[in-house]
Amino acid sequence: MKSGLVTIIGRPNVGKSTLLNALIGEKVSIVSDRPQTTRKNILGIVSKDDFQVMFLDTPGIHKPKDDLGEHMVKDAISALEDDVDLIIFIVDAKEIADEDIYIDKYVLPKYQNKKILAINKSDLVNTDPIESVRNKINISNYDEVIPISALYGTNLDKLEEAIKKYLPEGPQYYPEDVKTTEPIEDRIREIIREKVILLTYQEIPYSIAVVLEEFEERNDLFYIRAVIFVEKESQKGIIIGKNGKKLKEIGTLAREELEALLGKKVYLDLWVKVRDKWRKKARWVEELVYS
Repeated sequence: MKSGLVTIIGRPNVGKSTLLNALIGEKVSIVSDRPQTTRKNILGIVSKDDFQVMFLDTPGIHKPKDDLGEHMVKDAISALEDDVDLIIFIVDAKEIADEDIYIDKYVLPKYQNKKILAINKSDLVNTDPIESVRNKINISNYDEVIPISALYGTNLDKLEEAIKKYLPEGPQYYPEDVKTTEPIEDRIREIIREKVILLTYQEIPYSIAVVLEEFEERNDLFYIRAVIFVEKESQKGIIIGKNGKKLKEIGTLAREELEALLGKKVYLDLWVKVRDKWRKKARWVEELVYS
């Protein structure tokens, strides 16, 4: 039996969470096309007959502009400093950005772990994906280099085999049916936040936080009351929408996914409140995102 901890690292919006969900075969980390969707480390678990992998999905490493960004980057780096057996550095085949070069040149060389370079979205380039990144990424620093498509599942079998190859011998840490250790309350918050991100634009997806105020089972349904925090009154108006239309749309999408997750009808009671410049204040970041 092999088992171990594998950290997925990379800049924002390269497909880390999509890869985690694809490897697990279940959605445990929210996804969107907006950078910085993932705000904290999320553990996902893959169990097979002869191995078990604990994957850490991490926030994208970027140059932070506020306390929230600093906390996110600190979380990502901490995932490299734990008892990690393997690191997967994921990049976008279409574009190697400054953050990718920084991670490759200054972050990962500090760690002696085995490393896999996963070149995501390889289906979107017409040239050899490995050649497309070779000029900017030092691929000789990696034990394996594997072009993949996390969205379509391309070469994920090869990636899984490479992961298994570098795992140490070890016990099965979790029952086979456990896919994540994320508390259900956190998953509820994240699903609601994902729907706000999906249905809003400009700065709003980055300015929101969701706090769960009540979650209880009542007879044949779950009652959930949650508050969506924004930074400006104008943002509050946009999320609520004319005659509450936008908030209702957010609630409908969130409720559908929550009912699938919880296996029971959900009464979702959403509120919107303003907390001025919360992302720039460490106390509010801790309370609204990480508590």
